Amino acid sequence: EKNILLSLGYSLNQNYPNPFNPVTKIEYSIVKASNVIIKIYDILGNEVKTLVNGFHQPGFYNIIFDASDLSSGVYLYRLESENFADTKKIILLK
Repeated sequence: EKNILLSLGYSLNQNYPNPFNPVTKIEYSIVKASNVIIKIYDILGNEVKTLVNGFHQPGFYNIIFDASDLSSGVYLYRLESENFADTKKIILLK
């Protein structure tokens, strides 16, 4: 299984569904055991919410993001780990 992960590499997938209201799923994979942080930002770059902040073993993960306390608009979600960072756009339509 480890060889499969290494060949796939790190990834942060586009959330589904997108646009969403108010719940969406975010999938990601980690190749190397490390601390992983996933945060939501508004379009101005202000931090809105932390979804993940903890140590992960290599593998595939998914989380459910409930944005029922946020207003409609465009947001960004960003994954940061030891050797990888990626950002994707997310649209909340209420």
